[in-house]
Amino acid sequence: MKEGIHPKYGKAVVKCACGETFETGSTKQNLSVDICSKCHPFFTGRQKLVDTGGRVDKFKKRMEQK
Repeated sequence: MKEGIHPKYGKAVVKCACGETFETGSTKQNLSVDICSKCHPFFTGRQKLVDTGGRVDKFKKRMEQK
């Protein structure tokens, strides 16, 4: 590999919207995410509706029209 052209890879702190924080490796020092493995419905087994920008309401409205 060539010297001096690769970004510095180190520890990064990931912060979730639910309040969970954990460390991982990345080229950035701080990362923020909306959903992590502690609050994601696939891992928790609970259904959680994530409505981004009214997409769910828009979909329901469109289905009612048909």
